[in-house]
Amino acid sequence: MKMIWALLILVTSLSATADPRQDFEKLKSLVGEWKRAESDNSDFYISYQTTAKGSVLIENWIYKGASHSLTLYHLDGENLLATHYCPQGNQPRLKLDKSASQNSISFVFQDATNLKSLADSHQHSLSFEFVDKDRILRNESYSKDGQLTPTTMNLVRQ
Repeated sequence: MKMIWALLILVTSLSATADPRQDFEKLKSLVGEWKRAESDNSDFYISYQTTAKGSVLIENWIYKGASHSLTLYHLDGENLLATHYCPQGNQPRLKLDKSASQNSISFVFQDATNLKSLADSHQHSLSFEFVDKDRILRNESYSKDGQLTPTTMNLVRQ
């Protein structure tokens, strides 16, 4: 009986494991421009585009016509990574985490460059919930002094 329970737990955990290639293809479906659903403000939008023969997805935040920050997504062997180039001057690297559902992709903090201390403000998690082909919820949390501050953006395709 213990063997059956162990096998059931193993199968369940394997089915919940993220598929990096499939999740990367889902992220690439974001190519285009996105704005906040609740805002008519044309000063801010997020642009997604691929580069390097489709092996990298670029997320570019545009504010008042200028690039504000970038996040680059790419496969690294059996992992999917997101490197966030923050206006704070640090570069957190996040790795694919188990997603809550087929319609979501989650990343968790792995490490960072140019971050003196984990107590300093940095992006700590990031997730996408794909509502439909033209609407997503983009969630992220920043960590400072061990406290997480979550934010959610309801984005629609322009």
